[in-house]
Amino acid sequence: MKSLLIIICSVLTTFGFSQNPLKPVTWKAVYVPTNSSEGEIVFTAIIEKNWHIYSQRPTDAGPIPTSFNITLNPNFEMLGKVVEENAHEEFVPAFDAKVYVFADKAIFKQKIKLKSKKTFSVKSSVEFMTCNNSQCLPPSTIDFIISIPEVSAKK
Repeated sequence: MKSLLIIICSVLTTFGFSQNPLKPVTWKAVYVPTNSSEGEIVFTAIIEKNWHIYSQRPTDAGPIPTSFNITLNPNFEMLGKVVEENAHEEFVPAFDAKVYVFADKAIFKQKIKLKSKKTFSVKSSVEFMTCNNSQCLPPSTIDFIISIPEVSAKK
């Protein structure tokens, strides 16, 4: 009986660990002021070694491009679109095509103009796809609430 209990515990432990989903990308989003009436929402993805995410550039090759949804509210307006830094083109065997990817770290920025001097929040989300040389994970969506601090009057 004791042997059976050890085997059952061993199987459950192994099964439990194998069910942990892969999460090779972690995201954060922060507001960075550039002056008293404008700033940037900066989205940063930290990507584990041997994994990558895709650029916002659409492609017919197959991967889902990274995309952002920022919910407008009366406290700010967006200036332009989300821009990305340092995507590089590489051949991806899974799609048999050259596509733009990020490895290690990806930074995306959305410029905004403040219409309110008081603290408020901006709701946003990112949808992205993560792959390595042997597999792609299903697209994921991460939600953010970014706090925009009160603008203090300069003395």
